[in-house]
Amino acid sequence: MAKPAKIEFVCTDCGMNYPRWQGQCRCGEWNTLAEMKISSVKNSNVTSSRKATAGYAGGIGGGSKKINEIESHEAEKHLTGIGELDRVLCGGVTTGSVNIISGDPGAGKTTLLSDLVARISQEKASLYCTAEESLSQFKNRVNRLKLDYNAEQLYLLSETSVEAIIEELDKNQIKFAVIDSIQAVVTENANGSPGSPSQVKSAAQSLTQYCKQNNVTMFIIAHVNKNNEIAGPQTLVHIVDALLHIDTNDGQIRTLRANKNRFGDIDTVGIFKMCERGMLSVDNPSEIFLSGSTTQSPGSAITCIRKGNRNLLLEIQCLTTETEAEFPQRVCVGLNMNRIKMLTGILRKHTKTKIFHDTFFNIVGGLKIDESETCIDLALVTALLSSLNEFTVPRTTCIMGELSLNGDVRPIDSGVPRVKEAAQHGFDEIFIPFRNYHKSMEGLGAKITPIKTIHELLDLIK
Repeated sequence: MAKPAKIEFVCTDCGMNYPRWQGQCRCGEWNTLAEMKISSVKNSNVTSSRKATAGYAGGIGGGSKKINEIESHEAEKHLTGIGELDRVLCGGVTTGSVNIISGDPGAGKTTLLSDLVARISQEKASLYCTAEESLSQFKNRVNRLKLDYNAEQLYLLSETSVEAIIEELDKNQIKFAVIDSIQAVVTENANGSPGSPSQVKSAAQSLTQYCKQNNVTMFIIAHVNKNNEIAGPQTLVHIVDALLHIDTNDGQIRTLRANKNRFGDIDTVGIFKMCERGMLSVDNPSEIFLSGSTTQSPGSAITCIRKGNRNLLLEIQCLTTETEAEFPQRVCVGLNMNRIKMLTGILRKHTKTKIFHDTFFNIVGGLKIDESETCIDLALVTALLSSLNEFTVPRTTCIMGELSLNGDVRPIDSGVPRVKEAAQHGFDEIFIPFRNYHKSMEGLGAKITPIKTIHELLDLIK
């Protein structure tokens, strides 16, 4: 008689395991424990006197070894031909790695991976397993995007069973695979409906074990919840090698960021543009975030922000009009409203500026600025005063710096790389915080103007 499977209760938020159900998890959340059936993994290398359970990589114990007795194999990187994806993965996809890509519906997950699997099929046998659409729908997308692929090495599969997927991978000797999506597949080793914590965890573990044992590279699409986080148990993040996330903006711009990467750093950000040809890599994103207008007009200022380890030049626009209501409006697109209120308060206090106008702020290109990005303070203030007082800021001027509540200009991080980025794009004059000034900035071909207070800035830009 077969031994019944062990039952555990796993928190869907933190991944903590419990032998029995309870109302609150140690992480503080209530009613997040879900039932999971645990099954042991058989392995012929394990002696009958000692049972072992395979890990996420498919290995077993075998006792400890001295470090000089272990063979070291350097991770092999493979360039995909998608520049921004290779940048985020620090030199390409690592052979034999398992990667998760997540994002909001319509972010471009399927579009990006359809392009990727088509490119990889030109070099090795590749498979795209879709559990959410028919094969004809996938082929229509490939034809619509005009992707180049090798028809003899690109396999399509519509399947929800993990065991059937692994069987196809083994039968066709697939070396690159895409699973769309992990919430739609099920495995016999767990109970529950598709997308439940037990199914998601067990399915990801089975796929990861196969990939590690057979040197197969795999990308798994994962859905997100209402908080824009991966749906399912948190242990899903620990199983895979890399976790990529696509952030959507109000426009066509997509930002790809690695929240986890075992084979590289997580500071690199990739910029894509969604168009009728799919997700196109943007090698020079600063050109998108600058309007390209040659006409100088009030209410515009250019600054340099930092996304991961990349410096991006962008244009901040401001429009002030006389209010027709009892209270003036404050409208921001891509910016934090609380920061706008704080900056207007600083202007009233230290420059005696009266702002009884409707004020509208916009970021060219549809990019959303993180609240932690404070280097845009001076550019915001400059754009506001430019529109309010009807003076123009030359388009060859770049302004960056954080503004404190007492009117001082605080230093920003990575000042030298930001200045170099602005100088490379032909800016003649660059305003920076006084404490960010460095001698290495002198030979860049631009006039570097360090400033200490907001009063110095106003005297220089007017």
